Amino acid sequence: MTRRMIGLIGAIALALIGTIAIVAYVNSAENRALEGQEMVKVLVVQEEIPAGTPASELGDRVKLEEVSKNLVAEGAVAKVSSLGNYVAAVQLLSGEQVIERRFVAPSVYRAKGVVVAIPDGLLQTTIALDPERAVGGALIPGGTVALTVSIKPDAGELQTSMMLHKVLITNVQIESRDSTQTTTEEPASDSSAVEPGVAPTGRFLVTLALDATASARVIFAAEYGSIWLSIEPRSASDAPTRIVTATNVYQ
Repeated sequence: MTRRMIGLIGAIALALIGTIAIVAYVNSAENRALEGQEMVKVLVVQEEIPAGTPASELGDRVKLEEVSKNLVAEGAVAKVSSLGNYVAAVQLLSGEQVIERRFVAPSVYRAKGVVVAIPDGLLQTTIALDPERAVGGALIPGGTVALTVSIKPDAGELQTSMMLHKVLITNVQIESRDSTQTTTEEPASDSSAVEPGVAPTGRFLVTLALDATASARVIFAAEYGSIWLSIEPRSASDAPTRIVTATNVYQ
């Protein structure tokens, strides 16, 4: 083995040893800095969360991490369930703690007049629905829904089918001023303590972004049948479902 090769190997070995020593020193310094400090667990954002995202859909976008008690933000939460049925009032960025006050009731979020970007080529179609057909008023602009239709053909039995999946909501309006409250005023600290909110009494005007064909189908269903909306998160399956009739409803 040549002297040059031996020198090269020695240099690499020294560099490796130096790197290990630096890493060990940094870890030791961090451990010393944390000695005597109380650590608590809080939820930390792992990837960007858009405004309007329901707490129930945070999923793996947040993670429970240990943080020095001195660095815990006021109102930081350790459980998603403590946010109840609230939605993110603002965009949440990766690395920040999940704070209770950044979540609000869906009705409050709607009142902010959120502007939703409409994909090119889509129309906006509004349908009027009673509260039970509009998820009790839990719909928010920017969210997505599945649309189920019940209709009776001229010759045949009543049919119900999930007609459209992951339809974008662009706006939600409330016909009655008595239906502005859909959840409790403050998120409960424990999911077992969540109490039912005040049920809305007026109809909801829900505007959907649809292509021309889907818009015509929805208008027909609204005119001659009945429509139910279901909140449909990105993780939900959009596989085709069968048409349900009185003959097969129990099968």
